[in-house]
Amino acid sequence: MSPVSPDLTAIHETAVARVHRGDYEGAEAMLREVVSAGVAPMPLWRLLAVALRAQGKVQEAREVLDMLARQVPGELSNRFDLAETLLLLGDFERGWREYRYRYSLEHTQSIERRVQRPRWDGQPIPGQTLLIHDEQGYGDTFQFMRMARWARERSQARVIFEVNRDALSIARRMWGNVDIVARGTLSDAFDQHCELMSLPMAMGLTLSDLPGDVSYLSADPERVAHWRARLAGVPRPWVAVVWAGRPEHVNDRNRSMSLEQLAPLGRCGATFVSVQKGPAASQANTPPDGMSMVSLSDEIRDFEDTAAILHLADLLISVDSSPVHLAGAMGRPVWVLLPFVPDWRWLLDRDDSPWYPGMRLFRQTAHAQWQPVVERMAQALQQFVAHGGDGHA
Repeated sequence: MSPVSPDLTAIHETAVARVHRGDYEGAEAMLREVVSAGVAPMPLWRLLAVALRAQGKVQEAREVLDMLARQVPGELSNRFDLAETLLLLGDFERGWREYRYRYSLEHTQSIERRVQRPRWDGQPIPGQTLLIHDEQGYGDTFQFMRMARWARERSQARVIFEVNRDALSIARRMWGNVDIVARGTLSDAFDQHCELMSLPMAMGLTLSDLPGDVSYLSADPERVAHWRARLAGVPRPWVAVVWAGRPEHVNDRNRSMSLEQLAPLGRCGATFVSVQKGPAASQANTPPDGMSMVSLSDEIRDFEDTAAILHLADLLISVDSSPVHLAGAMGRPVWVLLPFVPDWRWLLDRDDSPWYPGMRLFRQTAHAQWQPVVERMAQALQQFVAHGGDGHA
């Protein structure tokens, strides 16, 4: 009598359900049993990689994704997962090459610029015009703007920088007023192009190249004067705070918190200044007991206001969000609360960031466990305040 074949559809559904409720160990055990029998189709292998990575077994996840890339090189969503895993592990050389597959995914095709010009390969092109255009989230734009300036120098070309409207005025202070346009308004012809997030591949970015430019973004002096007057009389130190990212972000469930979870920070005696935007901003109206809070959320009109507040604040405490990158690019003190397995740009097993000198990373040591992270940060914040808490010293 021949052995009964496993119901792979049922196994996949059960494993997906376990992943969704955070039972990554159970999903891994189930999937390993199937793949060890040599009968597992690719979706089960990919799910195994997800379960491994979520447990912090990132190298093991890489090995699975690497195997799939060799076996099924045309499965581009797998190649993208591999790219982010390689970058998380600090393998920039291969990671950036794989990252080019990001535009082959269903959720990213809508933002691809279908440009009928060659993509710049990092070589000098004197006499030509190079278009560099941003493409993804605001944090990505703030983080990688520095590379647009590097590309202008290396390419020896006329470089036009196309930026989303929300970041345009901030970008102008870095770039200058010539050859910078809002996304969707370009009228000049160009010979080659490169997305902002493709510059690392074109230019062969390595960890040793970082941080490069420091404090390459700045606040508008008029906005700074406005917010200085607005905050006059508010006791220092001022700790700007963001506890939630965009709800629609693919990893928001892991990276965002509630303000109530930050309650232990309140005992340090600082004044917390909410720069939170979106649905979570209303939580600042009823802060935890003992937390002195000034909510600026409803008064913040744009990133220029946020930049001015961050310029004045002594410290930003935030989950992984665009203000982290804005403050980091301005050279301001930033402490970041990170989930157990963070976004690739934060790498692994370090409490600093090669992208932003002076930034401190506070990581979960177990999945979904924020309380120990906040307690560690609360102790550090008490010391920060005790030593003057002056981010402008």
